[in-house]
Amino acid sequence: MSLNLFLQNVANGLSLGSLYALIAIGYTMVYGILRLINFAHGEIFMLAPYFLYFGVLIFHLPWWASIIVAIALTATTGMLSERIAYKPLRDAPRISVLISAIGVSFFLQNLAIVVFSGIPKSVHRPEFFTRLYQFGEIRIQSTLFASIIVSSIFLTLLLYVVYRTKTGLAMRAISTDIETSRLMAVDVNRAVSITFIIGSALAAVGGILWGLRFPQLFPTMGMIPGLKAFIAAVVGGIGNIPGAMLGGLILGMTEILFVAFLPAVSGYRDAFVFLILILILLFKPDGILGKKVQEKV
Repeated sequence: MSLNLFLQNVANGLSLGSLYALIAIGYTMVYGILRLINFAHGEIFMLAPYFLYFGVLIFHLPWWASIIVAIALTATTGMLSERIAYKPLRDAPRISVLISAIGVSFFLQNLAIVVFSGIPKSVHRPEFFTRLYQFGEIRIQSTLFASIIVSSIFLTLLLYVVYRTKTGLAMRAISTDIETSRLMAVDVNRAVSITFIIGSALAAVGGILWGLRFPQLFPTMGMIPGLKAFIAAVVGGIGNIPGAMLGGLILGMTEILFVAFLPAVSGYRDAFVFLILILILLFKPDGILGKKVQEKV
């Protein structure tokens, strides 16, 4: 493989990995606080490009306004799913909450089929997102720059919120001990809702960037990216935000380079990703940056 081709694949891997990182952070934030794997996160991711599509097509909003509306509606959907499906089960056995998350996933997926129809749609892409830049023999789409820049900005803002604000302090306190946090007058319900709002908003940004890069929408489009983002969170150390970022970048890079170096078996790229998950669980179950957590009985 030539150096130019290698650099081309590295750039593509960074772009894909930054999208996985955005989605994976939603998983890791919810797990870090509630010890819940929100399997509906992929469907939250799927809703954002649909909201963008209908905002431009039906309501004739400018694309930038449609993006803002799509993120807001997606974040609201994430908050409502927590209030309706998870909050009543806050003190229930963990398996009950997990089953509820799976139910929310199927509900949103089938609701999208009914409301949006199962016919694939193409998201509107402004001219900026269709440009192609040439650097020698390396060709880079503008969506690649957008994915890396936007992901970096949002991830930086998230780290500021979590580690430099009172809301972030409340989130970290709840992740350590939710009962003690309640005794210390922490508003647990508010902190959990904000967590779902932030996680869903990041998934929305990832979904919109995904729709701009792969401009075909269908109700099940969030299933595979959602699963891969979950794997990225596990690889980096689920419950650890920098770990989710690292896991997303590693997974995106590995997936692209696997196809580049082994094109004859590129059809097994998804199987290779799940193989990575198995190996991580066998040899480093806490993830790269994860820490051992004592489970409460």
